[in-house]
Amino acid sequence: MSVHKFLDTNVLLYGYDQKAGAKREVSLVLMQPGWQQLGSLAVSVQVLQEFYVNFVRKAGSHTEARRIVEDLSLWPVIDNTHKIFGLGLIIRERYNLSFWDAMIVATAQTSGASELLTEDLNHGQDYGGVRAINPFL
Repeated sequence: MSVHKFLDTNVLLYGYDQKAGAKREVSLVLMQPGWQQLGSLAVSVQVLQEFYVNFVRKAGSHTEARRIVEDLSLWPVIDNTHKIFGLGLIIRERYNLSFWDAMIVATAQTSGASELLTEDLNHGQDYGGVRAINPFL
């Protein structure tokens, strides 16, 4: 599988946060149905899990969170694997990232994405062929 962009959890969360202002607007543009049909966006199981937990914590609705996760699962979803886990450990050490951020980078690499849309990593930095892009700048 090869996609162009990989979405981090925060990008998705802003799209469902009525109080996120301009960040919400950017997220909504990125999540437009046309992007889904082009197959240019991907997420991981980890991203969906983080989205679910954080959405429920803020909005309190398990039913709504489950519905949204089902909708987001129309994009390519990269499963957690032992290979990705091992790659994430290498990335964590190489770039001095948190474990969870390293797993996101590892999954983005595995998806074939050239860009990781996130505000959690250094904007513009290349992480082994995946460039971190903060879409909110």
